[in-house]
Order: sequence, then C-alpha cells, then structure tokens
Amino acid sequence: MSEIAFLPATELLRLYRSRDLSPVEATEAALRQITRYNPQVNAFCLVDEKSALSQARDSEARYASGEPAGLLDGVPTSIKDVLLTRGWPTLRGSRAINPEQPWEEDAPLVARLREHGAVLLGKTTTPELGWKGVTDSPLTGVTVNPWDTTRTAGGSSGGSAAAVALGMGPLSVGNDGGGSIRIPAAFCGIFGLKPTYGRIPLWPPSPFGTLSHAGPMTNTVSDAALMLQVMSQPDARDPSAPPPEDVDYLEALEDGVRGLRIAFSPDFGYVDVDPEVRRSVEAAVRVFEELGASVEKLDPGFEDPIECFRVHWYAAVANALRPFDEEARKLMDPGLVEIAEEGAKYPVLDYLETNDRRSDLSIHMSEFHQTYDLLLSPTLPIPAFGAGREVPEGWSGQRWTSWTPFTYPFNLTQQPAASVPCGFTGSGLPIGLQIVGAKYADALVLRAAHAYQIAAPLSAHKPPTLANDGERKQRGANLP
Repeated sequence: MSEIAFLPATELLRLYRSRDLSPVEATEAALRQITRYNPQVNAFCLVDEKSALSQARDSEARYASGEPAGLLDGVPTSIKDVLLTRGWPTLRGSRAINPEQPWEEDAPLVARLREHGAVLLGKTTTPELGWKGVTDSPLTGVTVNPWDTTRTAGGSSGGSAAAVALGMGPLSVGNDGGGSIRIPAAFCGIFGLKPTYGRIPLWPPSPFGTLSHAGPMTNTVSDAALMLQVMSQPDARDPSAPPPEDVDYLEALEDGVRGLRIAFSPDFGYVDVDPEVRRSVEAAVRVFEELGASVEKLDPGFEDPIECFRVHWYAAVANALRPFDEEARKLMDPGLVEIAEEGAKYPVLDYLETNDRRSDLSIHMSEFHQTYDLLLSPTLPIPAFGAGREVPEGWSGQRWTSWTPFTYPFNLTQQPAASVPCGFTGSGLPIGLQIVGAKYADALVLRAAHAYQIAAPLSAHKPPTLANDGERKQRGANLP
C-alpha cells in the first residue's frame, strides 16, 4: 500500500488504463497514509473517507466501461482549506468563520478537478486566512515537517506540502500570495508551482488580490503539468484570467534546457544565505550547464521590495478582516490582527505609491527576461526551523517576510516561479531551487524544472518513517 501511495499520478493513470490497478486501491493507499501519519504532522483538517471511496468506485466503473471522465480520473487529490469545495466547510484556519452554513459552491479549480474525475480526499491545513509563511492556526494547531517533526512545514500551504511528501495523495492544490506554495514545497522536499497570475482562475477573489496565485503541489513536475492543464481551463467567474495557452503542458516538458539563456543569482545581491543551501543550489545550477544551458551568474538588479510587499499585504489583511467585529477578532491569530491594525492605518496615497513601485519592478523584470529566459535562485535562504514559530529562534526579523526574500518579489511581478528539490542539509532537511520565468512562460518553467528533476532525481528520498519514531510522535504538533 505504501508503494502505491507514492506512485505519481501519471503512473497511476497508466495503471488504471491497463487495469493493473484500481482507483479504489490507490484511494485506499492514500487514506491509509493519512490514518498513519496525519496524527503526527497535522496535514489534513478534514478527511471524507466515505466520499473519497465512493468517488473512487465510480471512477473504477468508468475505467471498466472504457470511459474515464478526464485527465485525472481516479487520482487522489487534496485541497487547501482556503478554496471553496462543495459539501465541505472552508474555514480557512479560523474559529471566527461559522461552519454551520451552506457550502454549495466549488472554486473554479475545484470544479475543473471534479470534471476531470479527481478523487477529492479532504482539506489541508493553513494558517488563518493563509496570512503567513508557516502553518499554524487557532483552529487547527501546528502543522509540522515530515522530515523532522520538531520543524515547521512552512506555509501557508504547509498541509498540502506535508500531505504530498507523505503519500497522502499525489496531488494537492495550494495558493501563493508571497511564497505560500514555494516555501512549504522547499521545506518539505516536493515540487510546487506558482503559475502566472490568473493562469488558474480564482473565485471568490482572494483577499490578497492580484498577489495571490493558485497552483499545483506534487512530487513530480509531470504531475504538476497535468494538474495545470486541468486547472487552467477558463471560468467566467474570474474575468482577470488570461486566455488559455494553446499548449499541452505535459508534452512541452520534453524539450529540455539546451540553448536556454539562464541567469543565476545565489543571493540577489542582498540576502544572507545559509552555506548548506548555497552549496546545494550551486550544484543544481551546474546541472543546468551540463544539460546545455548557457548560465551566467548575475543578480536580477532590484533592491529588496519588502516594504512594497508589506504595504500590499498588510492592507489586504486589513480589508479581509473588515467583516469581523471585535469579539470575532479575539478568536483570531494575534499576529493576523496586529498586521491588520497596522494595514488599516496606511494612507491611500502611500498605497498608491506602492502600486507605482510594483509596476516599476514588473517592468524591470520584463526587460530582464528580454535577455534571460530564466532566473535561478535558492527558494529560501535557510532550511526549516522550529515548528510553531513565525520566524526562527533568535532571528532578527519579526515577520515571516524577513526570511522569504526570494519568493515575494515574484508575487508583486505576477511571474511564474517554481520550487524543485535540489538537495538536503547535513541533518537531512530538504533544500529547494527556485526557477523564475517571464510572465506567461509557465510551460518553460515547468520544462526547466522537469529537465533538472530527470537529471538529478530526488524522488527516491522519502521522509523518515515517523510512525515508528516514538520520540518524535506529535512533538511540536498541537492538534485540534
């Protein structure tokens, strides 16, 4: 069962078509992993075993009749609990949201997954409203790292990352407003893609506005390409979405990186990077050179846009909390309330000035990509730190943005960016390589990540068998 649980979706689909494996068996394998590991890592806040097995049996019948429903028929999949999913509460890690209300709508990407036959297992954990780069909330507690349960899984899609890393379904959906797919992907040793803004339609609109991107979280780049093919299909509820690309993302993976012009920046010219992270990323960059890419060591040429991002982020949180009265705010994460109160004080002209700076940064990167097809960097400057904290112990910064300087710039610019595993620290913690492309170059980012993953595969490396590690059991996890 554990071997089945770690099969990628592309392989599951091949086995379903040949009738060598049933969607029911794959779903049972994922559910067994959830039963075994979720009490230790807290990746899921809702699991609907009855519904999942019913969906799997329906899928099995479709394969028996030779009529699968779509590109993901029978593949176990989870959804981050900030995205509406019909029939299940979407509580967004908050005690202030009433679960006893109608839940009758699917977000566009969830609707597309259903239409293509994905087996929906449940909802994964998030910090309250997805506001920070680690995953803990007053409602669901702390989500920990599969590689070391004393460490954070990252966030805000930490539940999805931990689930994929432990075989609790090969596919999960996250969202990313400042790194929330790439951060936990790097910390948990999986692949995560933040597509171009709007590539995957969103509804209701994110409280974080045009910073927020939905995207796939998987073990393999091939699986992410398949998910993007499904989730990027248009939906009238998101008028900001660009026209769908006339591309088969899965087929486009095979063109490699030979001849690409790639810039590599180990530190953007201003980031202090852990030596083990730097060494792993530099080794990964050499693989791109061996694959025939032309790589130049070069900073992207912008100053840290942290203040620009902070104004956008805090103002968005202030707006998101407007419907909640003082009594509801007492139930919330104090850090969330604190930044909302700060964001509510920003003058309108200050906010508009940051829009100008954001536009300048976007133009700068658009011009940068006239010369360079891709930009490589570390995903994060540090490995995973202690669980239940917003920043590492003894860290100079107060907020999560102080240790995520490589991720949030590309939410401001709306470019596609991915994190692919590229190594481990001496203590066995995963390290991620970030691949950034020009706006709308989603297929190229996937193609480069796939070429690297094939040349330097880490998929054989799995997290420790946590269920047999009595000393680590539930350490750091404050489960609901």
